[in-house]
Amino acid sequence: MSKIFVVNTNKNPLNPVHPGRARMLLKEGKAAVWKRYPFTIILKDLLPNAEVAPLRLKIDPGAKFTGLALVDDATGEVAVAAELEHRGFQIRDALTKRRQLRRGRRNRQTRYRQPRFNNRKRPTGWLPPSLQSRVENIVTWVSRLQKLASISDISQELVKFDTQLMENPDISGVEYQQGELAGYEVREFLLFKFDRTCMYCGDKNTPLEIEHLLPKSKGGSNRISNLGIACTNCNQRKGNQDLREFLAKKPDLLQRILRQVKQQKADTGAVNSTRWALFNQLKETGLSVEVGSGGRTKFNRCRQNLPKTHWLDAACVGASTPLKLQVSRVIPLSIRAVGYGNRQMCQVDKFGFPKRGKEGKLIKRSRQKNYFGFQTGDMVKAIVPTGKYAGTHVGKVTVRKSGAFDLTVGKVRLQSIRWKHCHVIHRFDGYIYARNVAPLSSF
Repeated sequence: MSKIFVVNTNKNPLNPVHPGRARMLLKEGKAAVWKRYPFTIILKDLLPNAEVAPLRLKIDPGAKFTGLALVDDATGEVAVAAELEHRGFQIRDALTKRRQLRRGRRNRQTRYRQPRFNNRKRPTGWLPPSLQSRVENIVTWVSRLQKLASISDISQELVKFDTQLMENPDISGVEYQQGELAGYEVREFLLFKFDRTCMYCGDKNTPLEIEHLLPKSKGGSNRISNLGIACTNCNQRKGNQDLREFLAKKPDLLQRILRQVKQQKADTGAVNSTRWALFNQLKETGLSVEVGSGGRTKFNRCRQNLPKTHWLDAACVGASTPLKLQVSRVIPLSIRAVGYGNRQMCQVDKFGFPKRGKEGKLIKRSRQKNYFGFQTGDMVKAIVPTGKYAGTHVGKVTVRKSGAFDLTVGKVRLQSIRWKHCHVIHRFDGYIYARNVAPLSSF
């Protein structure tokens, strides 16, 4: 069951409680709502002698999504879970668009400064903005969760795959390779690299097997560069043949597989580029940081027969994972990073030309963000007494200078909602929140 965060009157974190207990405290007037996302109540009493059980924050970083889970190591209970969606690829596309526009202006010989390439120096540890945003998103939520729960340890998936171990088994000892993790690192890496499809026929709905490109009977090795993934039928049909011999009549497929064997996934590059920066940031919190690999995560998850989701992967990170996780009826909080808007003042049409009004003047955005105490992105509760949208609505507001706001409820946009009918329930903080509709059933 997903728990509710609780803090005392001094805003010190206490043990998360059952939603029913939180509802009773609110009904009896012993607590009040402090935060909507994640939902937190604040007690009206200090409770100085309350015993607080430590929790472990588990993180499964990804290029697009990062799983977060607060786990009680003593009981194996997942108290709170969340899935954080990054905007790194949006930042990358925006930077690419800006670079193209600047280059176009220079090529047109307009009045614009010349490019300066010789006087630019990147500081030590610099990351591209698209990657730095991923690190900052995770660090931000680690800091926020520390204020809401008693976190004693952190577990981070440092590497997706232990590639050094796969290439050289002696790097960590033969016993590690032949232990209970044997095969999980290699198989998970190959499934990820080939998109969980047979590299010969492209079938996804069948069990896949590890395939040697150059058979061992002809001198092939177990190195990762000599391995692929194939279905049973294609593996048996290939038999003892070399890859080039087997695909001699299909040169296009042969070249595609050879390229796929050598190429690196963009998601893997993003995760590998930010892993140490994130690790160093987490160490600065002063908490003990445990690290693990993606193979270890999959082993822990498969051992407990859990489905593959971002937050369950996070709960299974590291060797500290309890033998039995309690994940029944846990509903993860969906968090999507959207940023704080842009600084583009001039509005343009779909062709990139500035928009002009009736008098020929450029249409510019106002620098003012707040109107009537509201800002675009705030979560509000609108109680509309009459009209087309009469009733109570909760959603994200888009402010207007006229006071006629737009309200987005799910995928429906309500227009011309008067500001007097709106009440703020959560201030905009650069993220959008939602709850998954269905919890996990018992396992």
